[in-house]
Amino acid sequence: MTGYEGVLFDFSGTLFRLEPDPAWFAELTDAAGRVLDDAAQRELLHRMTVPVGEPVPMDEQARRTWHARDLSSADHRGAYLHVLEHSGVDDADERERLYGEFSNPLNWTIYPDTAAVLRAVRDAGLRVGVLSNIGYDIRPAFEREGIDGLVDEFVLSFEVGHAKPDLAVFRAATAALGLPPERVLMVGDSAEADGASRAIGCGFAQVEPLPVDARPTGLLDAVRAAGVI
Repeated sequence: MTGYEGVLFDFSGTLFRLEPDPAWFAELTDAAGRVLDDAAQRELLHRMTVPVGEPVPMDEQARRTWHARDLSSADHRGAYLHVLEHSGVDDADERERLYGEFSNPLNWTIYPDTAAVLRAVRDAGLRVGVLSNIGYDIRPAFEREGIDGLVDEFVLSFEVGHAKPDLAVFRAATAALGLPPERVLMVGDSAEADGASRAIGCGFAQVEPLPVDARPTGLLDAVRAAGVI
């Protein structure tokens, strides 16, 4: 027995992944009028989903906004519009349109084993939480898949005012589950952001944020290896 009584799951790259529709980028051009090719689109996706670090050059104001991006919806919008501007999206209207697509929870794709893992953890008698650095409500993604009822608590950074790797957000999440940290396993794709939970006594299991069709059982494998199901 592991002694775990609850599991916290990261959202992006763990339970769901943002996989843009190619139509979002159709005929999108940079300042020189060049169409953004596949490589530019992949780099743009990376920059829009990277969990840590600064993906584009930033002045002092942009840096403040970037580091506060998951603490309010306004800073989230400002930060990612800056990323888009410095990633070759020259037109302001196109930046707004793309931000709307990237920040729509219904545009996220669920990993093949997410529902089965959440159900198995619940069936094992453990409490389930979703802990995400995010600037908007992701609950509709779970509702669309019919799995919102498998989650006991959503702890979203923009709602609680703390973001990973700030230890305060892990304390808030474990408290929301009603459990001491040492009874909680954190599952996520970032050793730096999610793995910081170990500093307050949580266990940690890491998954790779691979494309959805390239990771059919990665979440299941990680949770099984941790001994909770």
